[in-house]
Amino acid sequence: MSETEEIIQNNLDYTLFSWSKQRGISPIAVDYGKGVYLYDTEGKRYIDFSSGLMNVNIGHAHPRVTEAVVKQMNKVSYVTPSCVTEVRGKVGKKIAEITSGDLNRTLFTVCGATAIENAIKLARLYTGRHKIITRYRAFHGASYGAFSAGGDPRKLPADSQQAPNFVHVEDPYCYRCPFGQKFGSCQYECVSHIERVIEFEGPENVAAILMEGESGSSGCIKYPPDYFKKLRAICDKYGILLIADEVMSGFGRTGAWFGIDNQGVVPDMIATAKGLTAGYIPFGALIVSEKIASYYDDKPLMLGLTYSAHAVGCAAALEVLSIYEDENLIANAAAMGAYIEEKVEAMKAIHPSIGDFRNTGLLGCIELVKDRTTKEPMAPFNAKPNEMVVMNKIAAKIKELGMYTFVRWNYIFIAPPLCITKEQVDEGLAIISKAIAAGEEGLF
Repeated sequence: MSETEEIIQNNLDYTLFSWSKQRGISPIAVDYGKGVYLYDTEGKRYIDFSSGLMNVNIGHAHPRVTEAVVKQMNKVSYVTPSCVTEVRGKVGKKIAEITSGDLNRTLFTVCGATAIENAIKLARLYTGRHKIITRYRAFHGASYGAFSAGGDPRKLPADSQQAPNFVHVEDPYCYRCPFGQKFGSCQYECVSHIERVIEFEGPENVAAILMEGESGSSGCIKYPPDYFKKLRAICDKYGILLIADEVMSGFGRTGAWFGIDNQGVVPDMIATAKGLTAGYIPFGALIVSEKIASYYDDKPLMLGLTYSAHAVGCAAALEVLSIYEDENLIANAAAMGAYIEEKVEAMKAIHPSIGDFRNTGLLGCIELVKDRTTKEPMAPFNAKPNEMVVMNKIAAKIKELGMYTFVRWNYIFIAPPLCITKEQVDEGLAIISKAIAAGEEGLF
């Protein structure tokens, strides 16, 4: 047995894999990463076109983060959340500087799911209401509250135990409008629908509307213009909090510090993680308005985590935030996103299976269809294994050609690290083009 085979076998025999059957899989045995690339234990190079799980925003193996983490660990790695460290205050101050409005106060969490869980708890505690409105095509995390808040079908096997008082609404999925309207001449039924749901549920019962700042793994569904402004107006009308899930879309991913910054509104809370430390250390944050924070000046805030404001996580976050600025990564994300849009538009002429490409900055996905006129998907929502034959062929070809990226249902995600260059974009899109061509064989 080779070294690579032994590594893979040990993982198969002694660990469990998320969202996957446990046998018959062939994971990449990653040895190291550098920039936008991963290298396996046999030296094969893979371009990482989804930044891991849309979190390694600064690229792999940035030495400054390693140095910052080691420096902090040599001082102290852990103190209880009731104590403070210099780095905790510094990263909190930095977050306040980059957020809009009065989003000045941060509760540090362990990950995105724990940020969402605490956002939900705080919304209920602050308003005294209990219902949370969320979208069907959204993923907010895999803990019970976050899972129930999302509409991702992976929650369905555990559905009998889902958390109560989450009310789901339709998505502003303009490519496949659930209301049968045409973008550009529609009446924003995707918004009026939400207000009707609020009226049905009782506005006095609704604590918050929870929305991704920019749609991610559910298909990068683009919000139509003014969607969030209309949503903000509804929240203000009924005294409902607006929570932006920026776990995936935060920290430069969309060409702005936060996805919701592109929408021209200020939420009451931001739940985030991933790009905060670029995946180098598990870490998350719940950022809240001064108005909400001051409510607890003279009453206890009944939220807490053992690893809240972990000193090493804070050190990683502070350094990563500096890297975004020092290396102009947010501006690069916007520029490379525009370049990718131009290149994918040209790919449509070559590939009849490309039905739609939705993208903001470096958060996008190609939606593949069997017929552009009918928009029949290459694989349906929540596709069964026998419905994934073509997409599995495309995913296998992508891996064979030296790319790691997220492929789900009929989506191919394009969300590379923010440090990517035009030459690397071309390299990655060429691989995707060849893989799509392999999937199209015999279909067109």
